Amino acid sequence: MTSPDLPVQLRLTLRSGTVYYFEHRGLSSVEPHYFAVINADPQANKVLIMAVGSSQVAKVQERRKGLPRETLVIVEPSEYPDFSKPTVIDCNQVFELSKEELIQKFKAREIRYHKDLPEAVLKRIWQGVRVSPRVDETHKNLIPPEADGGKTLL
Repeated sequence: MTSPDLPVQLRLTLRSGTVYYFEHRGLSSVEPHYFAVINADPQANKVLIMAVGSSQVAKVQERRKGLPRETLVIVEPSEYPDFSKPTVIDCNQVFELSKEELIQKFKAREIRYHKDLPEAVLKRIWQGVRVSPRVDETHKNLIPPEADGGKTLL
């Protein structure tokens, strides 16, 4: 099911693995960041669940010491060329963005679309979110159950 209220460009690009670059009120930094949509079916959900990337790999690893190692997904530029340096996706914290906010950012030109994440990277993020003790079940229920090792929805 698609959202008829989404502008056509968003309807064509919004799927699990879509990457947007924008500022998010939930971050302490006012700088834009790369956010990956991780919902199984974001067009059918009212809220987008997103994982954020950081180029400060060592800092994030230090902050998340003691949490399962697979909850920090390191993405090399060779895996995803839109990242110019190694980037860590912290699967211990997901961000929400309502479709209304997405539309507002799009109309205000405050959001940039990037190439989708490769399926292998997206699967690692889903698995990281699944095993994270810090992500609530409501958010985990929005990612594909196949993240546990079955076939993918892509």
